[in-house]
Amino acid sequence: MSEGDCTTTSAALPTAARPASRRWLVDLVLLGMLWGASFLFMRVGAAEFGALPTAAVRVAIAMLFLLPLLFMRSQWSSFTQYWKPALGIGVLNSGLPFAFFSFALLTINSGLAAVINATVPMFGALVAWGFFGERPDRSRTLGLVIGFAGVAMLAGRSAGLQSGADETAARWAIGACLAACICYAFAASLTRKHLGGVPALATATGSQIGATLALALPALWFWPATMPSLQAWLALIVLGTACTGLAYILFFRLIETAGPARALTVTFLVPVFALFYGAVFLGEEITQWMLICAVVIVCGVALSTGLVKLGRRQRDVAIASPRPPR
Repeated sequence: MSEGDCTTTSAALPTAARPASRRWLVDLVLLGMLWGASFLFMRVGAAEFGALPTAAVRVAIAMLFLLPLLFMRSQWSSFTQYWKPALGIGVLNSGLPFAFFSFALLTINSGLAAVINATVPMFGALVAWGFFGERPDRSRTLGLVIGFAGVAMLAGRSAGLQSGADETAARWAIGACLAACICYAFAASLTRKHLGGVPALATATGSQIGATLALALPALWFWPATMPSLQAWLALIVLGTACTGLAYILFFRLIETAGPARALTVTFLVPVFALFYGAVFLGEEITQWMLICAVVIVCGVALSTGLVKLGRRQRDVAIASPRPPR
């Protein structure tokens, strides 16, 4: 699982009790570092592999990483019982989004892609509304408006472009990122509907198997004529093992120790690390406009997911303070 998949797995897991220690904070930061780095490695790999082969190699490596863990934890039977929805959801949860992001990173910087990825919880709220009738309150509705306004601000300027890219290509890239976010959101609702109660590791491994099967033939068709360099291969190996496989394990533990709500806050850390990695290792420019749009999007996500609610303090005070008798 990667940069936007947190909504998918958390929908399938029960809410954990409050953590007894602050160890979950360490897991949260590590997860943000790994998922933030995924955009860096995708950009390096896609430059030589192309979009579809990059996505295919990534999910194949993640599958090979997770399969032994599935057998070690004796969860193979859980997968075989629900293999059809697990494989199908894997296409939406990993296959298509990874391909979309890899395509986008041929044009835009990794930091910009990560900022757009932060809209996943907003799309998740919209899909939950449509699928489950979970109508957002005023605070969440305002958050959706603010978040999408931030995306429109990003799309309206050519901030975060790679050298030589034009504005038309940038809009296609941003559209691909948004399509990936929509895939994550639908995968979350479908997981909740069809894989509720299934062990998370079985769901995660099944999703990588499904994505690998779906991308195998297209990746072979678009496989580069020139063998990619060792640097590109190493980037995809790290992407598949650390940023996907290991990130799964960290996220599962985070949900168990801190609960889905706190685990969701990793969404705010991913763009921070992605912008940092892109600037340090790839020389990407961080413009003032990108930072402004990122703040707008993060505010929208915080409101739309219910992590922040307008007027909560006033309501809490009103509830805690009984009215005087008349």
